[in-house]
Amino acid sequence: MSHPDQTAEAAPDQSVRLVIGAVAVTLLLASLGQTIVSTALPTIVGQLGGLDHLTWVVIAYLLSSTVVAPIYGKLGDLYGRKIVLQSAIVIFLVGAVLSAMANSMTFLIVARTIQGLGGGGLMVVAMTVVADIIPPRQRGKIQGLFGAVFGLATIIGPLLGGFLVEQVGWQWIFLINLPLGILALAVIAVALKPRAERVAHKVDYLGFVLLSGALTAFVLATSLGGNTYPWFSVEIIGLVVGALVMGGLFIWVEARAAEPVLPLALFANNTFLVSSAVGFLVGMAMFGSITFLPLYLQLAKGVSPTDSALQLVPMMIGLIGASTLSGLLMTRTGRYRILPIVSTAVLCVGLLLLSAMQLDTPSWQIAVSMFLVGAGIGPVNSVTVTATQNAVSRNLVGVATAGTTLFRQIGGSIGVSVFGAIFSSGLASRLGDALPQGGGAGAFSARAVASLPEPVRLQVLEAFAAALHPVFFTAAGAAVIAFGFSFFLKELPLSNSLRQEPQAEIDAEEAATAAVVGVTR
Repeated sequence: MSHPDQTAEAAPDQSVRLVIGAVAVTLLLASLGQTIVSTALPTIVGQLGGLDHLTWVVIAYLLSSTVVAPIYGKLGDLYGRKIVLQSAIVIFLVGAVLSAMANSMTFLIVARTIQGLGGGGLMVVAMTVVADIIPPRQRGKIQGLFGAVFGLATIIGPLLGGFLVEQVGWQWIFLINLPLGILALAVIAVALKPRAERVAHKVDYLGFVLLSGALTAFVLATSLGGNTYPWFSVEIIGLVVGALVMGGLFIWVEARAAEPVLPLALFANNTFLVSSAVGFLVGMAMFGSITFLPLYLQLAKGVSPTDSALQLVPMMIGLIGASTLSGLLMTRTGRYRILPIVSTAVLCVGLLLLSAMQLDTPSWQIAVSMFLVGAGIGPVNSVTVTATQNAVSRNLVGVATAGTTLFRQIGGSIGVSVFGAIFSSGLASRLGDALPQGGGAGAFSARAVASLPEPVRLQVLEAFAAALHPVFFTAAGAAVIAFGFSFFLKELPLSNSLRQEPQAEIDAEEAATAAVVGVTR
């Protein structure tokens, strides 16, 4: 079976460093889009109102960017990375400008949805561009660099957001994307060459619709469950059932599609399957635990929001250092299987240490724990992407990259939701009537707790710290399962050529596709 070869972007006369720089800026845009808003939300709500819609500012971006990730991967495979990446950046910037112009929470939520529709393509297509111009053996150190960019954005996003809100207004957390986006567009226009050949395509529109619907229902269920609606409410059960029905129909359609948006053959590929499973679990542990660390620092340690972000620096150092080092090791040795095994073990240790935190836990001990968590997270992102791109044929690189990103994002969404439910129920059971007025985790702020009578304040803080224990312990459990899955990862030689195909894997993919089609027919 022949496939159009994606060679245009790998033209020998283009500047590889220029492309990598443009990709790094693009990834920074995508990462900041997720992290910069958090510290500005109280100010935005104060000006626009709509406190009951506060979480939707975050959920809207998360949902739309998650849903379109595999679609961008397939479009990049079909039509070339350049035009798809440029389109994603333009959509992202339009959403950013609209967000800055918002005069109501409803307007802002719609604008954030548009921004997410572009943001979902930035990370997926940008990482796939690297697969077009860098052989797998040399790709590790580049993916390590991109992992460092992601870690940097995790820390500077909230800090930059807080600074801009205080100094020039919340609108600038969106407008600051313009110069970065324009720079990325300019560099991409010069450095990337469009696909030269013209190939007839059969776009899997029904697959797009069913996948988008299934992911939308699933992400909404995990985002709203335990927060806006009880987990076993009619609304959440309806969303879960809808996701399952559309997911089943999607599988049926993909088995018959000429050019499926997410080929079922990928799930017969050991590297894609194991990498996606590990990424899902690490994403769950990562996003779920990081969400609660600033709360602990602000309440238990009494630091300001800005200082709590600064105290996350040890985690950033661990993430950046481990991500960069793992990339260099992959490039030097051509081996990668041991990296997720070691990193998930380190992640588990860090999370177990965090699960034992008390009100009087020394700051240095917390810093060590956060460093280990960051060091455990860092290698997973770069290894899973590089290994997956190396293990699939060139015509599947885009959708495979999108798939691993998709599972990590869904894991993060589930982690935040499930851990939030664990925390809220644990807190309520320990406090009862001693909760600050208004009740629930959302009632907590350093000012509200400080205003309580001393005995009640101590009771609240002790209950708060105790309620975090099962959160981090459950996250450690997810890391243990990821550790177990890592042993099933097969190590394929990292190619030194852009042309080399993992033939054994391709044969397995095509055989699996034939088997699936035969069964479904």
